[in-house]
Amino acid sequence: MTTKHMNAERGAFAETVLMPGDPLRAQYIADKYLDGAERVTDVRNMWGFTGRYDGAPVSVMAHGMGIPSASIYVTELIESYGVRRVLRVGSCGTSHPDVRLRDLVIAQGASTDSNVNRMRFGGYDLAALASFDLVRKAVDAAEDKRLRYHVGNVFSADLFYTPDPDMFETMAKYNVYGVEMEAAGIFTIAAEHDVESLAICTVSDDIRSGEALSSDERATTFDEMITVALAAAVG
Repeated sequence: MTTKHMNAERGAFAETVLMPGDPLRAQYIADKYLDGAERVTDVRNMWGFTGRYDGAPVSVMAHGMGIPSASIYVTELIESYGVRRVLRVGSCGTSHPDVRLRDLVIAQGASTDSNVNRMRFGGYDLAALASFDLVRKAVDAAEDKRLRYHVGNVFSADLFYTPDPDMFETMAKYNVYGVEMEAAGIFTIAAEHDVESLAICTVSDDIRSGEALSSDERATTFDEMITVALAAAVG
């Protein structure tokens, strides 16, 4: 069985899937952390892998950039491959004065300027939330590893290059720790299908100062985030 956007066979994905935006990060996670990992889909070079972590089956599937792209892969994973647990592992920017480059942001909820959730939720505003059990496990893992982390709201933006730069001051005012592009859509699809979801982001850009990690660093050096996500996924 394949879908419109994945050529994996039935049963190729584990019930737990880590989802980075970048296919190169998906391969990095599979190569470094999963035992016996095999690539199970490669349509449009959006790669997915399945292996084992600490003996538990785990998959990694890239979701691309933005809620529309992520929604395609999350929907097909859940509806066609029986996935029950989705953990986004990505990067985010920040305008919050307490957040630094490389800090972890564990998203408890996700605000958005996208209209997709209103389309799903009858025109109303949905509070897009992560699954508490996964949040709790991620916090425990970050504590155990003595990492810098923040738990709270993120903002899933439709536009990377926004025409409204004043929005970042609004984000900081309301204690939004990270600005990214997918979590609000992922949380909502997971809620609709009664599956678990979480998003953990590494801060790659300080919007106020202009400091940023390189594209190579974003692809291959987010190990603290990945180990926290894996601990939450299989804990």
